[in-house]
Amino acid sequence: MAEVSVVEVAKGLEGVVVDQTSICLVDRATDRLYYRGYPIEEMAQLSYEAVSWLLVHGELPDAAQLEGYRSRLRELRSLPPALCMVLEQIPASTDPMEMLRSACSVLGNLEPETEERNLNEVAARLTAALPSMLLYWHHYHQSGTRIDTRSDEPTVAGHLLRQLHGKASDELLRRALDVSLIMYAEHDFNASTFTARIATSTLSDGYSAVVAALSTLRGPLHGSANANVLRFLQRFENADAAERAIPEMLAKKTRIPGFGQRAYVSADPRNAIHREWAQKLAEHSGNRALYETAERVESLLLRERRMFANLDYYSALIYHECGLPIPLFPPMFFIARICGLVAHITEQRASNRLIHPSSRYVGPPPRHVEAAQATPAQVKAAI
Repeated sequence: MAEVSVVEVAKGLEGVVVDQTSICLVDRATDRLYYRGYPIEEMAQLSYEAVSWLLVHGELPDAAQLEGYRSRLRELRSLPPALCMVLEQIPASTDPMEMLRSACSVLGNLEPETEERNLNEVAARLTAALPSMLLYWHHYHQSGTRIDTRSDEPTVAGHLLRQLHGKASDELLRRALDVSLIMYAEHDFNASTFTARIATSTLSDGYSAVVAALSTLRGPLHGSANANVLRFLQRFENADAAERAIPEMLAKKTRIPGFGQRAYVSADPRNAIHREWAQKLAEHSGNRALYETAERVESLLLRERRMFANLDYYSALIYHECGLPIPLFPPMFFIARICGLVAHITEQRASNRLIHPSSRYVGPPPRHVEAAQATPAQVKAAI
């Protein structure tokens, strides 16, 4: 047997640079995050539509481009009747992420990517239609209502909240959700984004790459943390109860959702922005108990274990204040991330090479079938 050189295996591809990108910089040296060179703190001052345009097109839109983009999104919110029929057949017990996976596949069949309907048009269609898909399915199975998925709301956040509540929402809620969508819009080569790039490297279509990413995001280690955060915090009667319980949980090595992020060393820069909006909403509604519990837990873990909260931690409180049911929390990640995924699909196509990593074999050495098979006499004796 030829001697095989031993190479170090980077489990989870941690620290492995697989390609270059101009879309997003996660700077571990400073714990900063940049979209196309712009710091996330400045991105939070813009609208989700402006950030979406930036990620897909590379530059911020001017006033005319932004208005044109918003107008196009309004036109694309209505769902095809055939898709509505499918949504009605998907059981109410289905995980919403699995429902969206099926819905995106159906839309990709009804409106496939072509030269006329290019990737940017697919991105606009999904950005506009995903909230409609989610809330049409939700309302149909909760109350039997077939909602009108059209709306004149100027923003994705406003449309989503109108579809959820059947009326316009408070401006503070719309803006908080808008900022949260910006926070989730892009984050380098995370698991779902890398999956989209792998699918794209095979020359697959845009819908298939997006569905591959969604299937990856479905996993509890990637896209469900915000839902788990709220379930966790709601276990405690108040902040004092949480502070008494946390040391015992740490002693038992119980995993606390919403903490840690491999891409950063000591802080997730998106968390501070989410915390600010969660606090604003708590003060606006007067329901401060949950925010105070979250803040107490965050302070304790940072002080005692140097564990820092990530972007999922306070987004759970934002979505709760917006009136979203917990099962609908994870789809917010995917709805926000469409623009980032399309940016990566575009970049992969521009300089493509089939992604095919190597592995280190640790199985049996070379062997032969004859040595493992029984002889005719042995078979006859066994009978």
